[in-house]
Amino acid sequence: MAPRRPPDILRKSHAHTAGRTRSQEQLELEAALDEAIAEPRSEHALLIDLDGVVYRGDEPIDGAAEAIRWLRALGIPHLFLTNTTSRPREALVEKLAGFGIPVAVDEIQAPADAAAAWLADKGFRRLLLLVPETTAAAFRDFTVTTEQVDAVVVGDLGRDWSFDRLNTAFRCLMQKPAPKLIALGMTRYWHAADGLQLDTAPFVMALSHASGVEPIVLGKPAKAFFVAALARLRVSAGQTFMLGDDIHADIGGAQAAGLAGILVRTGKFRPADLTVGVTPACVIDSIADLPAVWSKLVSS
Repeated sequence: MAPRRPPDILRKSHAHTAGRTRSQEQLELEAALDEAIAEPRSEHALLIDLDGVVYRGDEPIDGAAEAIRWLRALGIPHLFLTNTTSRPREALVEKLAGFGIPVAVDEIQAPADAAAAWLADKGFRRLLLLVPETTAAAFRDFTVTTEQVDAVVVGDLGRDWSFDRLNTAFRCLMQKPAPKLIALGMTRYWHAADGLQLDTAPFVMALSHASGVEPIVLGKPAKAFFVAALARLRVSAGQTFMLGDDIHADIGGAQAAGLAGILVRTGKFRPADLTVGVTPACVIDSIADLPAVWSKLVSS
C-alpha cells in the first residue's frame, strides 16, 4: 500500500523569537508532527532502511526483492526511510528498480526534501549547502551563499569534505545572528564498498562544538523523522517496526519515537552492536528472514 501524500507535518508555522534555542525548535517540530497523526489505522506497519538492509553499496541483499514482494502481497503498510544524501530519491528509485524492486518516489522518505520544506515554511532563503551536487537540486529554490546565511545545511559529502569547506561553514555559523545548523540525519558512519566510512554526524558535531550552535536534525535518529513517516502511513508508533542495520540511528531512534526495532546482521552491523544498551525487539540475519518472523512479532 503506497503512503499518502505527507500532511503538512514539516510546514506548521511557529513564531520565532530571538531567545529561542535550537532544542526548543526541535521539540516544537516533534510536537507538530505528533499532532499530524489523526486517527491512525490499527494495522501493523514497517519502516525500512535502504543501504545495508535492501542493498549494500551497488549490490542487492539476497532475498530483499522477494521480501518486499511478500510485504506488498500481504498489504502491509510500509515506507522506505533513508538518511542517504549522496543522491536524490529519483536516483534511489532507479537503483531499486535495477534490483527488481519497483518503488515510487513518494514511497521513500529522505532528509533533503524534508529540510527544503521546513526551511521554505520558516522563510529561510539564504543557505550554505554542504551536500553533494545531486542532492543540491532539492534546494533549487533557495539562494546559495556565504553571506548573511539563514541556515547551514549539512549532508554526506564523503570524500569532498575539506578543511576549507568546514571552516567556511564554521565562519557562517559564527555570524550574528547565528544561522540554523540543519543536519540531514545524524548517521555516524556507513559501510561503503571499500569498508566503513564517516557519514554526516561527525561533521555536524564538529561544527556544533566549534560554533555553539545546536543542530536541528531532519533525518534519523530524530523523533520528528520517524513520526513524519507514521503520519504518511497513518499508523501508530506502537504498531510499527523499524527494520535497520544501524543500532543507533535506526533501532535507537525508532525506540525513542515509540516504535520497535528489528536489527539485521547485514550492512554496518557488528556483533558489538548488541552490547551498547539498545535492545532490538528482534535480530535477524537479513531482510530475507522477515517473512518467517513477522507473525510472531505482530502477535507478541
